[in-house]
Amino acid sequence: MIAAEGATFRAGRRALLADVSLALAPGEVVAVVGPNGAGKSTLLRLMAGEAAPAAGRVACEGRALAAWHPLALARRRAVVSQHVALAFPMRAADVAGLGRLPWHGTPEAARDAAAVERALAAAGVAHLAGRAYATLSGGERQRVQIARALAQLDGAPRPAALLLDEPTASLDARHAAALLALVRRLAAGGLAVMVVLHDLNEAAFVADRIAVLAEGRLVACDAPGRVLTAPVLEGVYGIGFRVEQGGILPRYAECC
Repeated sequence: MIAAEGATFRAGRRALLADVSLALAPGEVVAVVGPNGAGKSTLLRLMAGEAAPAAGRVACEGRALAAWHPLALARRRAVVSQHVALAFPMRAADVAGLGRLPWHGTPEAARDAAAVERALAAAGVAHLAGRAYATLSGGERQRVQIARALAQLDGAPRPAALLLDEPTASLDARHAAALLALVRRLAAGGLAVMVVLHDLNEAAFVADRIAVLAEGRLVACDAPGRVLTAPVLEGVYGIGFRVEQGGILPRYAECC
């Protein structure tokens, strides 16, 4: 659905991404992992159309993202960034309702209230609907932002995509597990999902494919069992790993 083809992105003379090709398909979760500064968030911004590649291209349904009208693109893909700042006091339900803005003036707008209600319930924040967004914890705000993205995609034509940048970073173990299970269900329902993660065990649980980035380059992209191996991880992170059936553990003593 959305595909990067030889995408390169530069900040000044430095290439933050170099010749990266990655495709998202309906019904699939692609997790992106790698060390700090590997280019994970930059890749997500390119796939979302929030930044343009210096070389190569990123396309949705075969058409370059730059050729899409912003509203049309917003009706096909939703993005949850790491940090979202709000300049005005709003209730959690109102923040989730922002996801319906691309549908203003269309017949789909008649479904706005129901779409927001469904999204809040799916994200597990229906009980926070009347709370001031500014009073919520970091994890609660993140879940409200996920509800906003779900409201945005409610009724969207298929294929559609959901792009998540470190969505579990502020969540406790229970809510992280619930979110990852939700991501699996969304993909099973036909969405194409890209999720940037730091936790390799979370990636192993949620992903159909895992893309490993290091120094702006795509090192590997395949099924979790073929990517999350000691040789691959040790080459990328520079420390030892113990990979067992029960999980993936870095050898912390080697970091010191």
